[in-house]
Formats: sequence, structure tokens, C-alpha cells
Amino acid sequence: MPFAEAKEHVHGRLHGLFADPYRAFENSAQERELHVKVALYMLLGKPMAQGLVTLRIIHGWENGGCDPADLAHIDSPLISLEAFRAAASAFDQRSREDALSVSRQGVLLAEPLAAAIKAATARGETVEDGTRATPARWPAFEGGLALYTQFKMYHRLVYGEDERYRCSLCDTALGRREIHEFHLEEGEFALLTPPAGEAESGETLLVLHESQLEQIERLFEQSLPLMQT
Repeated sequence: MPFAEAKEHVHGRLHGLFADPYRAFENSAQERELHVKVALYMLLGKPMAQGLVTLRIIHGWENGGCDPADLAHIDSPLISLEAFRAAASAFDQRSREDALSVSRQGVLLAEPLAAAIKAATARGETVEDGTRATPARWPAFEGGLALYTQFKMYHRLVYGEDERYRCSLCDTALGRREIHEFHLEEGEFALLTPPAGEAESGETLLVLHESQLEQIERLFEQSLPLMQT
């Protein structure tokens, strides 16, 4: 099994800021709100000021469904709070007008999954029937562990998670990225950032489900003054 593709519960960039990031965002943590603001400044504010952040709004999964082909998204450049508001407003308008056909559907998981299975078959590997529809089986072939890790991230962002924070290291379409997931009372989102110890000039991706747009906007309104200092 190609563990080099992804690893969960890793020591990432926030371990340079907090003694225990996995507990820093719990409701019982002292100075929790400050921890959230500092983390957002490090992972989002700094690259946003450099024009290196893309906002990804995901939708399409509902009522427990998680077919990779149904997961859709819209990406927008994110350079400020105003840009976030504009992207959220545009998404809401498209949703009201039933005009989300401009979303890219199946690109995040279904298409790379099909490509990985095709490559595995070409190498002579046997891919059992039903593997495509069973994410837990994806790590059996090259590229599958990374896709399974991303599938779980998207699933948690849509359907929720009990852990307040988690960090994974994963190969993505952007290259290797740290996946910082936040499941907070203020909102749920993930930040895919260049790994610790590597150049910070790479693109950062902010991912959230459409249901989180209003909550995350409020969180950014509270945190933006720190980001701008």
C-alpha cells in the first residue's frame, strides 16, 4: 500500500505555533479564539495577501449521498474578505436561479479515480468490481490512497466531524499539501497549504461546503483585522 501518497494526523505547520494543535481549538482550550485567529493568519491571511489563495465551494452531496461523480465545485480567486463576499453572493444567486450548471462536476474525485483505475489495469493489476463505489478499497492501487484521503476530507466537510482539528499530508492536484481541517462552532472548512519546511509560494486552497458560507464570512469578519496587521 503506497503510504507515501498520504498520511493522517501529522505534525504540520501549526505545530510550530502551538504545543498541541489538536487540542488548541477545543471549546475548553484557554485563549481558543486567539488560537483560531492566529491559525487563520498563518494559513490563510499571509498567502491571501500574496494572491495565492483559491476559494473552493463544494456542493452536490446531500441526504447521505457521496457518489464521487456527484461532487461538484466552483473555484474563485480569494484576495480579500470582499472577494469572499462576492463569491458567496454569486454562488447564492446561481443557486436561486438553478444555474449551478457552471459548476465542475466529477473533477475532484470521479475523473482522477477513473484515471487511477485505468492505469492500475494497464499495469496488470486486478481491480475488483465495486471498487470504484467503495472508497475504503481505493488505497489498493497507486493514487488511491491520496484520493481516499481527499474523499474523507470532502465527506467530513459536508456531513460534519467531531474532532475540532486534524492535519493530513496528501498528494493533490496542486502537489503535496498539508490538509488542515477545522470543524469549529464558527464553521467548518479546510485549508490545503504547502507543507511545513517547503517554499510558501505555492497555492493555498480554502475548501468549504455551500452551507458554511454565511458562518465562515462571519468568522472572517472577526479575524480579518488580525490578518491585515
